[in-house]
Amino acid sequence: MTVQPADGLSLAAEFPDPAPEQWQSLVEGVLRKSGKDLTGSAAEEALSTTVEDGLITRPLYTARDDAPDAGLPGFAPYTRGSTPQGGAEGGWGVRQRHASTDPGKLNEALLTDLENGATSLWLAVGGTDGVPVSGLARALAGVHLDLAPLVLDAGGELDAAAAELFRIQEERGLAADALRGGLGADPLGLAARTGEDADPTSAVRWARHCATGFPGLRALTVDALPYHEAGGSAAEELGASLATGVAYLRALTEAGLSAEEALGQLEFRYAATADQFLTIAKLRAARRLWARVAEVCGAPGSGAQHQHAVTSPVMMTRRDPWVNMLRTTLACLGAGVGGAEAVTVLPFDHALGLPDAFARRIARNTSTILLEESHLARVIDPAGGSWYVERLTDELAGSAWAFFQEIERAGGQAAALGSGMVAERIAATWAARSKDLARRKEPITGVSEFPLLDERPVERAPLPRPAARGGLPVVRRDEAFEALRARSDARLAGSGSRPTVFLAALGPASVHTARASFAANLFRAGGIEPVHEPVQVDAATVAEAFAASGSEVACLCSSDALYAEQAEEVARALVGAGARRVYLAGRPGTYRGVDEYVHVGCDVVAVLSSLLDRMGVA
Repeated sequence: MTVQPADGLSLAAEFPDPAPEQWQSLVEGVLRKSGKDLTGSAAEEALSTTVEDGLITRPLYTARDDAPDAGLPGFAPYTRGSTPQGGAEGGWGVRQRHASTDPGKLNEALLTDLENGATSLWLAVGGTDGVPVSGLARALAGVHLDLAPLVLDAGGELDAAAAELFRIQEERGLAADALRGGLGADPLGLAARTGEDADPTSAVRWARHCATGFPGLRALTVDALPYHEAGGSAAEELGASLATGVAYLRALTEAGLSAEEALGQLEFRYAATADQFLTIAKLRAARRLWARVAEVCGAPGSGAQHQHAVTSPVMMTRRDPWVNMLRTTLACLGAGVGGAEAVTVLPFDHALGLPDAFARRIARNTSTILLEESHLARVIDPAGGSWYVERLTDELAGSAWAFFQEIERAGGQAAALGSGMVAERIAATWAARSKDLARRKEPITGVSEFPLLDERPVERAPLPRPAARGGLPVVRRDEAFEALRARSDARLAGSGSRPTVFLAALGPASVHTARASFAANLFRAGGIEPVHEPVQVDAATVAEAFAASGSEVACLCSSDALYAEQAEEVARALVGAGARRVYLAGRPGTYRGVDEYVHVGCDVVAVLSSLLDRMGVA
């Protein structure tokens, strides 16, 4: 709509319509100034970024970046939402996860959550890290199961946990249609986590039980978190979930359920990351792909996927855990805008142990603020129509469908897990991503970027020890840097000080500050404290300054011009003063006396690990 002022003239009348070619010409000019003589599409490609699954994010999207028609919210292919009204009526469900072996403490935490913003519960039952089945009734005392949906996560104790839930329902006199939530049966997900064979028998039996008398319950959960937590990409997570869902549909229909009834017994669980646009596109693509599965099954009207999004455990850090609040906020935003029916925000201290009451409160309030203060649910599919989001959704759906087809050709999800095909594919993805993390191409704020060495550690009670896993591994983005920091902590505990590096800054602050800051940030990521005193040195003063610093190694920091004039002389003076290794912050060169170069794109983990080895830091 064109806004018209009072005199009837268009406010944009004097401005010509811009064309993509004009923008491209401006890009070419900027690139020429940086020494890159690129024209046409090559200029645009220079500003493009390749992300996971080989997807390419371009710097500009226009109406020419078309994608298949996303349809309308609530109608096939459900890309824009599973229901016509989206979350506009009440927003997404705030579903908090609880894992505790103490029924009394668990009950207190459940009631606190429900009284302060949570609308549903996700409860670990049985095993070594969940509430015992015998304590389930005590844990649920005072919880109105007809008001607060309950989703169980019972793993191998599905039969006992489900039977106990239905016993509680009968004991309380609840009508069958009042019970809401899910039993969480996921034999293939359990197989992915444990390495054991998947047996769908119990899951199928409980699905038939729910389908015949409990309309508010879904028996099965297609949990994609095992693949995400093993380091899988968004497309691999989607592809594995499709293969799992199809396997369950086959089992359920073979047991006598109609396609419509079988589809109604499934809930899908996905990870939401701090990449909010990828999260939005992933949930939209998941709905579109599942709608295609339902269509092929002959039930296109039942293809609306019910989604539960969980903020990514992989992205949670142990160092500077407060930053996790920001990560989970972005993830929650992406999940809500992407159309998830329920969202679990993991507490910021999730990676440290049992979350405390403050952390759980912040997790609950993250959704509350986005719903009540930011009003995100008032617009149906707010990302719909964005050329970038629509194109990303389409490309991600294509990549995910290709992986799904690979799994089906391998014999289905159970066979692909048993043969190691899924594990090998995800391991290769994680290996490539680990290289990006090590090079800080994918930065981790507070860990690989801007670490705070003197932060006070956040102490939490340890989590109940989980059962031994024999399936897919569990990875974290911070694990390589966490290992480096642990070595530094051990040195601090044993000697009272951390390993240090002397920053030999050449020239005035205006010349050396950028690279001195870069070097300090890099070394701190490995727990190595930079010493930048005095602020400026030269060949005549550097030996005395280095000796006073107490460091074993030094790093030159300045401009390329000053390096050409002073680097070799200063390096020689440092070696003469006892420096065991001399680094230079900048592009690799051939300066005599310089042992190694640290620069943007270098393997930071390898550099820091080698340096700690040289310092004798175990």
